[in-house]
Amino acid sequence: MLPNKDPSANLVLPQLPPELEGLGSIALNLWWTWNPRGKNLFKSLNAYLWKESGHNPIAMLKKMDSKTLEALTQNETFMREYRYVYALFEGYIKDSNIYAFEEPLPIAYFCAEFGLHHSVPIYSGGLGFLAGDILKESSDMGLPMVGIGFMYPQGYIRQIIGSDGWQNGTNETIDKDTAPIERVLDEKGEHFIIHIPFIDPPVYAAIWKINVGRVTLYLLDTDIEQNDPWDREISSRLYTPDMNQRLRQQIVLGIGGYRVLEELDIKYSILHLNEGHPAFALFERVRSFIEVEKLSLDEAIKRVQKTSVFTTHTPLQAATDVYGFDIMGSYFGDYWERLGMDKEQFMHFGINPDDPAAGFNMTVFGMKMCSHRNSVSKKHGEVTRRIWKNIFPNTPEDQIPIDYVTNGVHLPTWMGDELFDEVDKVLTPSWTNIQDDPDLWHKLTDLSDQKIWDLHYTYKVRLVNFIRERVRQKWANEGIDPLVAMAEGVMLDPDVLTIGFARRMTSYKRPDLILHDLDRLEKIIKHATMPVQIIFAGKAHPSDNPGKKIIQHIFKTAQDPRFQGRIAFIEDYGEEVAKYLVRGVDVWLNNPLIPMEASGTSGMKASVNGTLHLSGLDGWWPEGYNGKNGWAFGCEPSDDAKDAVALYETIEQKIVPVYYDTQNSTLPQRWITMMREAMMSIAPRFSARRMMKEYLEKFYIPISKTLQDEENQTKQGENHA
Repeated sequence: MLPNKDPSANLVLPQLPPELEGLGSIALNLWWTWNPRGKNLFKSLNAYLWKESGHNPIAMLKKMDSKTLEALTQNETFMREYRYVYALFEGYIKDSNIYAFEEPLPIAYFCAEFGLHHSVPIYSGGLGFLAGDILKESSDMGLPMVGIGFMYPQGYIRQIIGSDGWQNGTNETIDKDTAPIERVLDEKGEHFIIHIPFIDPPVYAAIWKINVGRVTLYLLDTDIEQNDPWDREISSRLYTPDMNQRLRQQIVLGIGGYRVLEELDIKYSILHLNEGHPAFALFERVRSFIEVEKLSLDEAIKRVQKTSVFTTHTPLQAATDVYGFDIMGSYFGDYWERLGMDKEQFMHFGINPDDPAAGFNMTVFGMKMCSHRNSVSKKHGEVTRRIWKNIFPNTPEDQIPIDYVTNGVHLPTWMGDELFDEVDKVLTPSWTNIQDDPDLWHKLTDLSDQKIWDLHYTYKVRLVNFIRERVRQKWANEGIDPLVAMAEGVMLDPDVLTIGFARRMTSYKRPDLILHDLDRLEKIIKHATMPVQIIFAGKAHPSDNPGKKIIQHIFKTAQDPRFQGRIAFIEDYGEEVAKYLVRGVDVWLNNPLIPMEASGTSGMKASVNGTLHLSGLDGWWPEGYNGKNGWAFGCEPSDDAKDAVALYETIEQKIVPVYYDTQNSTLPQRWITMMREAMMSIAPRFSARRMMKEYLEKFYIPISKTLQDEENQTKQGENHA
């Protein structure tokens, strides 16, 4: 979809000179976030303001005065680059013939969160970044997709660590005056607002949109004056712990999201649900088939089942959303009657046969109402089939109809810009079109050891400087205890082997496993000639006190002078911090309780940048590890004491000696060989391109063929009659 040219649709852009109007179109489309020349164009406007605005072009443009912008129109060097980048952008948006294979029917992709850019904090972690990467890759491939999610005015939490190491959270409010979002307008030119049915008193949602290249993401926002205060809070923040409010949230996302597509007359044939949060869209689709296409209830259910895809990320039944039958009845009593069901029939779709009295289970609902189901790694597929086998009685476990599509990452987003440029030179300028071809990546043998190391060291220095600058700003703005400054990384050294651990801080991920034996860790960290430093980052859910205690343990350890400032906890982990970390650390650590990691993508992001993965064989790593591109450790089932010993031994015996081995060169050649192997083996197999092709081959294309065959049969029947 082309950017909305109606100036009333977005009130955040400043007045630009006519010669530079294209800057506004680029700024309002997140295409620039994964195109280095787009980023560099904005940076060239004013490098200082670019940094101060948090790499947000709208915020930066609003700070620039009209005289400066007018002067740029006389700068021929800038104008040449501007015209070139704008031509690239317009060509990209208008080109609809990217996907060279059989085209699927349109897809509506629903998810509770989308990680796209830190200027739009509507994500909490990996689920959101996966959803964001799916939209970006669909745009690059020219797939006909539309996204549906929530505008969370209060975002997720902004993490603030107190001097005692305890996580304190404040709301990370979206600044609608500088975010790359646009109002969707109705026929009167006013902000488009829909009524969400089945909630009393009535609830309304305003609709926003984000342009993600060629894909549009629509966001529902209940924080509007038409709603009562309690109802305004429905979409205020991610994953509210209040189960009544969470149910209301999921009604708005699923049923309201479906209504958005219906009222905007956006046609689609395939419904893809990323987790159970938006699953009520399935019932709304049944209603639509009954009322619009005049199908019977059974026909409508079968149509929904065969045209819907359900992706589960959950490795535990206990981690699913379950709502009591009473509260479900209070919201859906009129709804099941409208569908032609009774209460028992309606509730049956969400009853878990392993615990029938528990309530309405959203994951079970998604499994029953979608004939196309997938987990997010091969190992997770085995786990998923085991824990949900009773939904499919009398079916052998290895034949349970739950497939898998291992997650992937959007390479242009997560690969460092300079590395991306070098890959461009070594492979081919059109390499992104065939990025999932493993043979292509063997040409990285032409990328010299010196270049690989120089790029990595540049990213490492950049990471350390970024961390130090954050501490400096905190010192200048708030004044902090020196021990806090030390714990937050002010003493980090780019010449020291650096291990990074960054993800959601929760017990099953075992963030503090490496702190299991502090005396042994001290010897590793303080080695006289081969020292090690560790950087932690991650947020605990606001209601997860055990996770907050883990953070406190890490932070207090980082404050301990005996570790000489070589353990650091980086506050407020998010998309921006993640990019510095996955490119700048030497080793990416992952040690969840096996088999609790459904997939994980942070290690993929690290590996495509040459950062070596150190992980237990869980999630995606059993598919990715080849013995030469990182390390595996630990046992199954997991045991903290044994796994900690294995972790220390791996660091001491396999990692440290290789990193510091420069005997035959000024470079750690064995380490660089592993870095190159990581990029060659992981980039093609765990790219979002490979992932989306699998979704196409396993689900989207077969569904499209089925629908097209049915349509052809109907036409033939009509012609015969």
